Amino acid sequence: MKKDIHPNYREVVFKDVSSDFEVLTKSTVKTTDKTMFEGKEYPLFKVDISSASHPFYTGTQKIMDTEGRVDRFKKKYAKK
Repeated sequence: MKKDIHPNYREVVFKDVSSDFEVLTKSTVKTTDKTMFEGKEYPLFKVDISSASHPFYTGTQKIMDTEGRVDRFKKKYAKK
């Protein structure tokens, strides 16, 4: 393996800024911020959305049926 060509693979804390959810994982992401997590200092990477705030995972997802498209589709292909 060649030296000095691979990114630094280390433990990083990803923090969802909208819900204060933090997860510790390994990554090669570059960051200058640091945070304390479970008594140790780790690099911090801030994200806008995660499984703690995404509508699909939180159950707040809404399906909008504008102009009755689903009904028109069902009616059109119900005969076949």
